[in-house]
Amino acid sequence: MTKQTAVEWLSEIDKVRAITIEEWEKAKAMEKEQIVNAWIDDSFPLDKEWVKQCAEQYYNETYGGNKCQI
Repeated sequence: MTKQTAVEWLSEIDKVRAITIEEWEKAKAMEKEQIVNAWIDDSFPLDKEWVKQCAEQYYNETYGGNKCQI
């Protein structure tokens, strides 16, 4: 099974019915996880915990945290 981006996952739901707030929040959490993991995967040989903190700070500053914006 291939991984889906948050947008792909959400679009599959939207094809069938309207998206709920909970599904929107889940997609945003998936997107944050994907961004943080990309930073961590690209961080060798840096400390992964430090990189995770930097990635989460970047996410929060860039996207306003994990607040629903619909």
